[in-house]
Amino acid sequence: MNWLRSIFMPEVQGWQYARDVDDIYMFITWVSAVLYAIITVGVCYFAWKYRRRRDNIETPDITHNTMLEIVWTVIPSIPLVVMYFWGFSTYMHARIAPADALEIKVIAKKWAWDFTYPNGMTFGQEMHVPVGRPVKLVMISQDVLHDFFLPDFRTKVDIVPNRYSTVWFQAEEPGEHVVFCAEYCGLQHSDMLAKVVVDTEEQYQQWLEQKAEEAMNMPLPELGKLLYASKGCNTCHSTDGSRIQGPSFQGIWGKTHNFTDGTSAVVNEDYVRESLLTPAAKVVQGYDPVMPSFQGLLREREIQALAEYIKSLQ
Repeated sequence: MNWLRSIFMPEVQGWQYARDVDDIYMFITWVSAVLYAIITVGVCYFAWKYRRRRDNIETPDITHNTMLEIVWTVIPSIPLVVMYFWGFSTYMHARIAPADALEIKVIAKKWAWDFTYPNGMTFGQEMHVPVGRPVKLVMISQDVLHDFFLPDFRTKVDIVPNRYSTVWFQAEEPGEHVVFCAEYCGLQHSDMLAKVVVDTEEQYQQWLEQKAEEAMNMPLPELGKLLYASKGCNTCHSTDGSRIQGPSFQGIWGKTHNFTDGTSAVVNEDYVRESLLTPAAKVVQGYDPVMPSFQGLLREREIQALAEYIKSLQ
């Protein structure tokens, strides 16, 4: 019944857990359909059989039937018990990661994702994982409630501020999959997307080495442009002068910004640094204080790179 499953669930089943979830879903669907049919047919039949007639307006005596009540209680309870134990064991399987799992830290923030690897490298909006290897995600929100939703893997977990959430998966085939935020988190909620790229082990190691080399050797303005996209800056700051959630980066270098507290400052290296690490300290007039802090998420060279990129947008 793959055609029926495809109506309700995504076509891709990224790992065994996804197939288990689909099987449980289809079991519940079929049990519900069968019970619905039995109950509907029974209601219609008894409504017709015991309809009121002109020649018999009195309701016949109805006696208690213990066996009937046992039957209609026990039989429906059997699939309910199956649903509970099947669903609970499958749920626990996805929550307890193997001891040798690759651990990736995930930070959710309005409106972007950051993925930090064991080597300390942090990448935004794109997570690479090796095929056939368990991956454990340790997740936390930097601002409001978010939800990590990876439909192809049937993986969905709330991400709460000040508390870690964990989940794991193991991709079985190379490919690309989309991550959604499934909890409304503000105006740009629908743009809070990321990509999971499943590589072979060799491709995964090459990608890590390549990214580390790029970060060390890339000219600062080019690295800043890369970070502008990977860190989610583009969800709030345009580079063409248009207004989004925050001021546009175009032509602001060396200009004076007026803040909501009545002070002002010139956009320079110090201003960019402070805005990245303590964004609530100075909020530009006409904008809301929605920018998250990048304290501990950016290296000094990355901060310099973003400043140089903004400087280049004249």
